[in-house]
This record gives sequence, structure tokens and C-alpha cells, in this order.
Amino acid sequence: MQDNKNFLGTEPVGKLLLKLSIPTVIAQLINMLYNIVDRIYIGHIPGEGSLALTGVGVCMPIIMIVSAFAALVSSGGAPRASIYMGKQDNKSAENILGNCFILQIIISVILTAILLIWGRDLLLAFGASENTISYATDYMHIYAFGTLFVQLTLGMNAFITAQGFTTFSMVSVLIGAVCNIVLDPVFIFVFHMGVRGAALATVISQAISTLWGKKTQLHLRKKHLHLEAKVVLPCIALGLAAFIMQSSESIVTVCFNSSLLRYGGDIAVGAMTILTSVMQFAMLPLQGIAQGAQPISSYNYGAKNADRVKKTFRLLLITCLSYSVLLWAAVQLVPRVFVSIFTADTSLIEFTA
Repeated sequence: MQDNKNFLGTEPVGKLLLKLSIPTVIAQLINMLYNIVDRIYIGHIPGEGSLALTGVGVCMPIIMIVSAFAALVSSGGAPRASIYMGKQDNKSAENILGNCFILQIIISVILTAILLIWGRDLLLAFGASENTISYATDYMHIYAFGTLFVQLTLGMNAFITAQGFTTFSMVSVLIGAVCNIVLDPVFIFVFHMGVRGAALATVISQAISTLWGKKTQLHLRKKHLHLEAKVVLPCIALGLAAFIMQSSESIVTVCFNSSLLRYGGDIAVGAMTILTSVMQFAMLPLQGIAQGAQPISSYNYGAKNADRVKKTFRLLLITCLSYSVLLWAAVQLVPRVFVSIFTADTSLIEFTA
């Protein structure tokens, strides 16, 4: 399929959506391993695992905001690149790629400076206590230096997916996740670095994922590595919706945690953590399917193949509705099964269910 440069406009839509969605769904699940693996290892640090886990948990809303800035650029730039590819205008698509690449680097430098200068104040505002702030700052200080790799990994993978090369994107994420799983116990337990080791493992893994070689149709060219308002602004405008959704989710998490702790106690915070985790796992397949459909829709929109755009949308709608109804029924029938995945505490299971 990848030998045919126009496969997004010629392959049967159903077959194409299946081929592109499976790797993107897998990539979504693998990407979630970064945070889950860190939490598992950190929670088992002898003597201080509980406090360390809580401290790192406070960092999650900030990490979500960092990811939101990556989405601001990539969620707007990648579909626009696909549209130009559909018009057989790869030069304009590569110009968008180069502009977005530079913009992500600039944003990364600004975010890194903010996290290093005001990281402690932000963490205290987001729910860290005197008991957990040291763990939170240790983790965030090292993670801040990896902001560039996080931005580029998330951002550039979106452009790879937009070209229809979802398997390459999946492998890139997989390489980073495997490295993280291997490096976490080495840095945390062998070198006794604690939460700093977990952060360092994440940064190194993201760097490896970023630098992993990828052969695609669009390439970064020196002549496009600059900012043009007429290129960048439409990308930002299109990506603004994804940015607002992700950043507002971070803000809502902070509000939930502070309110639940005050009015419901630890069990309420634990219940919301589990509910959020179940929701994220439930949403991952939907996000993966939508990502798989995006290059098909954008490419054919650019190629003026209206019938294929409509057919892709209908198929995506039917698939997502079917999945959502089945998931809703399962949660209604056996809520405790979903809750027990994350805890063995009987009272917490009952409260959350």
C-alpha cells in the first residue's frame, strides 16, 4: 500500500480505515504506558512509594498541558498537510511541516523556561502539599528538559499519521515505550534515583522515539525551516479546538482533585482517579479510529473526492456509535469489573461503582 503514493484516494475506504486505525489504536494504548509504567514503579519505591506517587500525580495536569501545546500545532498542521497532498502539492505540504517543526521548537523552549522558573509554584497551586512537593519538583525539574522531545514526538508523529503511514507512527511510539519500561527500574532501583530516575527514563525514551528514523513522503527541508504567518496561523486556528479540549481537561482535573479532597476525602479522590482512568481507556480506541480516518478525509477533501469524504465520515460515525453503545452497556451491567482493574480495596470499589 505504501508503494502507491495515492493510496489514500484509491484504496477501498472500509479496508483503508481498518488498516490505518489498528496501528493508531495500538499506538494510543502504548503511549499511555509511559505514565502507567512510571506510576507502577514509583508506587513500589520502598518506604516512600505512596508519597512519591502522589507527588508525581500532581505533575500530570502540567504534563497534559504540555501535550495540549503539541496538539495545538500538530492537530492543525497535519490535516492541512494531508489536504495539500490530496491536491498533489507536496511542496506546500512540506512547507507546513517545516513551519510546524520550527513552531514546536519555539514553544518547547518557552515551556521549558516556564517549568524551570515557576515549576514549584505551579505544583503547589495544582495540589502538591509540603509532604509531596519535593517529589513533584524532582520529577518536574528533569521532565522539563525533555519538553522538546515530547513536543516533537507527539507533533511529528501526527504528520506521519497524516500521510497514511500509521504503522511507522506506531513503531516509533512502541520503541519509546519499551525503552521506558526497561530504563525505569534501572534508574529508580539500581541507581537509587527515585522519581528523578523515572523522569530521566521518560525523557531518554522520548528522545529515542523522536530520533528514530522514518521514511515518509514528506521531508523536512532547510528552505522550509522558518515561520510564515500565512502558513502557521491557519494551522493554529485549526488546532485550537484540540488545544482547548486537552488544556481544559487538565484544569478540570485540578478542580476535581482540590474539591473532592475537601468535601469527600481520600476515597472520593481515589474514585475520581479510577473513573478518569476508565474514561481514558474507553476513549483511546475512539481517538485511534478517528486518527486513522483523518488522513483519508483530509487527503480526499484536498483531491475533491467528496463521495469518499462522506463515505469515510459515515463509516467513522457508525463505528464509533457502535463501540460507544456496547461500552455503555458493559459499564452499566458490570461497573465493578471496570473498577476492580485499578484497585482491590472493597470500599473503594463499592464507592466508585
